[in-house]
Amino acid sequence: MSYPLANVHPDAKIGNNVTIEPFATVRADVEIGDGCWIGANAVLWEGTRLGKNVKIYPGASISSIPQDLKFAGEKTETFIGDNTSIREFVTISRGTNDKLKTVVGKNCLLMAYVHIAHDCIIGNHCVLANAVQVAGHVTVDDWVVIGGASAVHQFVKVGAHVMVSGGSLVRKDVPPFTKAAREPLAYAGINTIGLRRRGFDADKISEIQEIYRYIFLKGLNNAKALDLVEQELPASSERDHIISFIKASERGIMKGFSTGAPAME
Repeated sequence: MSYPLANVHPDAKIGNNVTIEPFATVRADVEIGDGCWIGANAVLWEGTRLGKNVKIYPGASISSIPQDLKFAGEKTETFIGDNTSIREFVTISRGTNDKLKTVVGKNCLLMAYVHIAHDCIIGNHCVLANAVQVAGHVTVDDWVVIGGASAVHQFVKVGAHVMVSGGSLVRKDVPPFTKAAREPLAYAGINTIGLRRRGFDADKISEIQEIYRYIFLKGLNNAKALDLVEQELPASSERDHIISFIKASERGIMKGFSTGAPAME
């Protein structure tokens, strides 16, 4: 249902059982999946592509022109996955020529005042708490939680199942399964609670902890640590994923555990 005071362009494609509240704006070249709810004063700009059962709360701005001086008006898009909730005053910019799209996955929660810049790829089941600011070209894998008022530097990659402490400045890549805290951002143990909630058993959690002891707690450089992990620890999908993530890092990974502050185990 579109209320009379909603501003919906006739060329927008609207699914079934969609509610568009008064004073919301839906521009041309917008696609809204079944069961979505669009709150008052939200704006869906050109290139918005909503999956099913997406909730857009009042004041949010989706698929606005990128805040990138190189943007030349190219046709780009913003994809929001099924069952994602985007709370009040969230801003999401559409892509540029780099990826031609910005993506937020399924079953995510973006709390109030989050900003997702152009060409970001946010995975499924992610939670970005209030006022998280994500610069352009950032990749966030599945099941990531980023605490409130954190800022993520452009081109950073955050691995799956990561927990980033609130108020963090994320300047380097954060490997999967870890917790990141302190300033400058550093390894603070693995995300044990999150992994348990997602079905990782005690043996698998211990395996991941042992891998990160080599990488962050033995005082080795990354290349030496990864060599030893491959030589001395049994192969597994988690081990190989960690190794691949770190080897592929272009910005480098966050600092290891620093003596003088207790690790969060």
